[in-house]
Amino acid sequence: MDNATIANVFDELAELLEFKGENPFRIRAYTQGAKAIRDLDESVADIVDDPDRKLSDLAGIGKTLAEKTETLLKTGKLPQLVKLREEVPEVLIQMARIPGLGAKKAAKLQKELDIDSLADLRAACVAGSVAKVKGFGAKTAEAILEGLAIAEQAAERIRWAEGDALARAIGRHMESCSHIETMQWAGSYRRGRETIGDLDLLVVASDRDAAMDHLESYADRSQTIGRGDTKISIRVGKAFQVDMRCVDANQFGAALQYFTGSQAHNVHTRRIAKDKGLKINEYGVFRVDDETQVAGETEEDVYAAIGLPWIAPELREDRNEFKWAQAGEIPELITLDDIRGDLHMHTTATDGQNTIREMADAAIERGLKYIAITDHSKRVSMAMGLNADRLREQWAMIDEIRPEYEGKLVILKGIECDILESGGMDLPDDVLAEADWVLASVHYGQRQPREQITERILGAIENEHVDCIAHPTGRLINRRPPYEVDMDAVMKAAAANGTLMELNANPARLDLNDVHLAAAKKLGIPIVISTDAHTVDGMDVMQYGIKQARRGGLTKADVANTMTYKQFEKLL
Repeated sequence: MDNATIANVFDELAELLEFKGENPFRIRAYTQGAKAIRDLDESVADIVDDPDRKLSDLAGIGKTLAEKTETLLKTGKLPQLVKLREEVPEVLIQMARIPGLGAKKAAKLQKELDIDSLADLRAACVAGSVAKVKGFGAKTAEAILEGLAIAEQAAERIRWAEGDALARAIGRHMESCSHIETMQWAGSYRRGRETIGDLDLLVVASDRDAAMDHLESYADRSQTIGRGDTKISIRVGKAFQVDMRCVDANQFGAALQYFTGSQAHNVHTRRIAKDKGLKINEYGVFRVDDETQVAGETEEDVYAAIGLPWIAPELREDRNEFKWAQAGEIPELITLDDIRGDLHMHTTATDGQNTIREMADAAIERGLKYIAITDHSKRVSMAMGLNADRLREQWAMIDEIRPEYEGKLVILKGIECDILESGGMDLPDDVLAEADWVLASVHYGQRQPREQITERILGAIENEHVDCIAHPTGRLINRRPPYEVDMDAVMKAAAANGTLMELNANPARLDLNDVHLAAAKKLGIPIVISTDAHTVDGMDVMQYGIKQARRGGLTKADVANTMTYKQFEKLL
């Protein structure tokens, strides 16, 4: 059982205890413990197995949590959690994930209206029953209806980063099976979709039954949905489905291409094949006239058979990839190694957990050459946002620190400055003029009309001191939709004013999305891929931003923080 799985157990435990009305301090202990375990850079199991170490000595993990972790590692389950799952209806959990509803309101609705499913809740909203419940009303019922779409999607799909952690854990497990000769993940996970509905694993195995048995032995398997001669489907945890298909070696490339998708991409490849007297399916590429197989062992062979170079999985959405392929212009997509700077991070001055020096040292460890310290401005009062005096104090501190890092790292004096609800920036122009790097962002007033939010962002773009728009649509994947904004107008204004646009690499944001990134590339707007790190470990989310950038077709040349610092300084 890996760290992420253990952390998920404690998060679920905390969630269920909240429904039961337990002591909030106890609940917080579980959520903090879950975070501590998830953020560890070593295996919890290794710590427990080490006689010279105690898990309870680690920050955020007390004696009780350590004991429950040992129980999980030994038995694979937690009796307390099993009991709570029986006591708290699953529909309550689903309802509580609806934006703006929460555990207490969800429990009240479920009890008073006898709701057994999200479909029941939708029907109750439409019928006016929710509006009649004391403490709710018509506006709340309307907000619940809007949030239901997000909750329903969240119940079916998980964020890519969560899928990546699960795929890696299952992959490590499957690597220990001696009968597997080749394996590769396919589907929307391989293409880097923001959310994924299941995982698809393809294997070539000398003993297919043994390979399937090995998958069934995965510690977090909760159910085997089905098993045949060539395919097995299991459920992991409470709901997530993992499919494994066993194929012959001469079919592996064709199966990988087919099951990676997307469907639209595959339809296009079949159309090209048909024009050449060929057909493509999951078993290979065949001549139509005599059924002779001409390719199938590798993806490169499959694409070559229809006259195309290999196409990176992230591009396979039937957008521009075939035009690029046929013209010999497939872009060389950006990689993590191309990144030289990180231009969005927070410190203990606001809501970060590490000091400037700690963030700088962590950046050096990751091979970066420059960073920007961008704590919040004063409007973000819940994060102790900086006013002009405190910001200038921080910048003076950076000036003092800089000589320590000369030749190793450039530290920019930055700020994440809020765009106010009424328009304009949260700090005066004379303060922003002193900054090396200014991010502008919307945190408040996200429900304003489209025209108003658009005007606010356009005003920031036109401010001569603003360098970049941070997380431009404000979305949180599966939790909060993007605010209403005219992105065409924003993009055109950014291009005209030389303002950069951020791709926020936080896996809950990935904002801009792949479509917007492609649009920015077309307009020649430099993209900055930033981590928005609030801890030193938060810098590691850069990989998710890179995945998203590749889906947008971005190359090293499209991303500003791949430049050397001198080149970047010249761009500014």
